[in-house]
Amino acid sequence: MKTEPIGDTTVRTGQVQSLTRALSILNIIAENPPGLSLTSIAKALTLAPSTAHRLLTTLQEERYVQYDRDTSRWQIAMQAFVTGNGFLISRDLSTVARPYMRRLMELSGETVNLAIPDGDKVIYLAQVESREMMRVFSKPGNSVPMHCSGVGKAILMAMPETDVARIFEEQKLIKLTDKTITDLDKLRDELTTSRRRGFALDDEEHAIGLRCVAALIYDEHSEPLAGLSISGPAARISRDRLKELGKITVSIAAEVTAALGGRLPA
Repeated sequence: MKTEPIGDTTVRTGQVQSLTRALSILNIIAENPPGLSLTSIAKALTLAPSTAHRLLTTLQEERYVQYDRDTSRWQIAMQAFVTGNGFLISRDLSTVARPYMRRLMELSGETVNLAIPDGDKVIYLAQVESREMMRVFSKPGNSVPMHCSGVGKAILMAMPETDVARIFEEQKLIKLTDKTITDLDKLRDELTTSRRRGFALDDEEHAIGLRCVAALIYDEHSEPLAGLSISGPAARISRDRLKELGKITVSIAAEVTAALGGRLPA
């Protein structure tokens, strides 16, 4: 692909170039809180005024920027705040949860994970590793399917069945092991069981030899915010320990909920 300079950067042509230019506009406006005129933006980014105006108009339609007629300046708008706030929430969640995760690791002896929903997957935000030689490791930022992970099923168990059906309407339940649930009706039955006992399980459904016990962290509206889980080798997380580990995980998750200003469901 051909490249061409924009300010101090080099970008690809086509749709990627348009995206890079739009992001560059957002960045430069964010660096100048009072806002910038069209001419200033175009000059700073070495863009034709018509190109800058077209990109600004698109960003305005999506509520990322707004035009102040009194000053003839473009400024950052509400959607940019909403998008950035998503990062702040994730960062604060990890910061608040970490000491509780460390305590849960000490109580259980196993690796503790924190994850949030993302469509039909969950994304790991943080992890506190077990002190054992054999332990589970999942890099923050990694994602796993909801239907075969402990944290994913914990989040699913708090959703209405209509929402669960909607998530998997177009997505197949991918089979990762012989124990992975690949039938939606069976998944519904599993979620009903999880609701009854108060925590979710991954019984070698994501990886052979690995078990997870997971509970929910709730927001201020008593909606599921994140999943908190214990994960480790099936040899250590035996079926005899599941009830005990589930109780501990639910208790610590409730403490994280309170620390975040969330509320447990009635």
